Amino acid sequence: MLKRDKMTPAERVVALLKGQKIDRIPFFPFALGFSARNVGYPISAIYENPQKSFEAQLWTREMYGYDQDPFYGYASYGNWEFGGKIEFPASELAQAPMIARFPVQSEDDIGKLELPDVKTAGMIPLAMEFSRIQEKHGMPVSVVVGGVFTLAGNICAVDRMCRWMINKPDAANKILRLATDHIVNVVAYWAKTFDAERTFVQIWEPSASNQIISPRQFEKFVLPYQKEVNEKILSLGIKHILCHICGEQNKNLPYWSQIPMGAPGIVSLGHEVDLDAGIKYFGDNCIVAGNIEPTRIQNGTPQQVYELAKQCIEKAKNAPRGYIFMPACETPPMSPPYNFYTILKAIGDLGYYD
Repeated sequence: MLKRDKMTPAERVVALLKGQKIDRIPFFPFALGFSARNVGYPISAIYENPQKSFEAQLWTREMYGYDQDPFYGYASYGNWEFGGKIEFPASELAQAPMIARFPVQSEDDIGKLELPDVKTAGMIPLAMEFSRIQEKHGMPVSVVVGGVFTLAGNICAVDRMCRWMINKPDAANKILRLATDHIVNVVAYWAKTFDAERTFVQIWEPSASNQIISPRQFEKFVLPYQKEVNEKILSLGIKHILCHICGEQNKNLPYWSQIPMGAPGIVSLGHEVDLDAGIKYFGDNCIVAGNIEPTRIQNGTPQQVYELAKQCIEKAKNAPRGYIFMPACETPPMSPPYNFYTILKAIGDLGYYD
């Protein structure tokens, strides 16, 4: 716990979501593989063993005093669930599960796709086991899914999806339709199993960045489906959606701002998007989160990490609906512990509200 804390992490996050006064900005470190290494587990345990995954994250939070609850998820979600193949991390250089085989290799494969059974497909049983552990410990239950384009790009390679959006839009739309329906089905399964109001949804959408698709393609192929997903999720009784908008998405922000995320939602931004822009587009309705560059946490000096954290805090501390300090993406597993601690130092020095 930071020295001047007057609230527990749970009290702080609940108050922030309710629009009430909090003692300091919360810190969500997005620390998965880092947590495993911190307690002596292999990184693969974060994804293969829900109990060890929960323990590693809980013990690491106890050690550093940050605010994010343990959660389960990875960016390649959707591949295994639709019949592809993933490989769990097996070396120091592997940070998360990676795609080994896509279920769609050609246009003919699209017709063979079926919506997965949300109780048995891929990693869903592991995620459900993790959520039951969250419930047992009295925490909000979380479920992590990809955004519609990221999930589609895990069913069919992103480069092929990009070509099909230009040359075979019907094929691209069929995959996006399946991705949309699957995301809603998964969240509905969680909402039915647990209290919907205590179920926290995370949507990770890195593949829709402007490093991959144009804003015109986002408007045509992503916006309608993602808006539908979020509207249907909220209609289930879910109160808050965290949208992790990873990568260079500056030209997509006007479209993201049309997508409902809850009351309030949370928008987590990549380091390519200035926090001032995030506040401009989302600050009145969403809690803004971000966005120190992850590679700087791993490779920078403590002084550089502190300065970058300071810049984020000074820009967004007083965002209209609130601010959460986060890395722009997952904290790299090989990050020096002192660099990680340096972020806490910056929050301790600059992140309290008087």
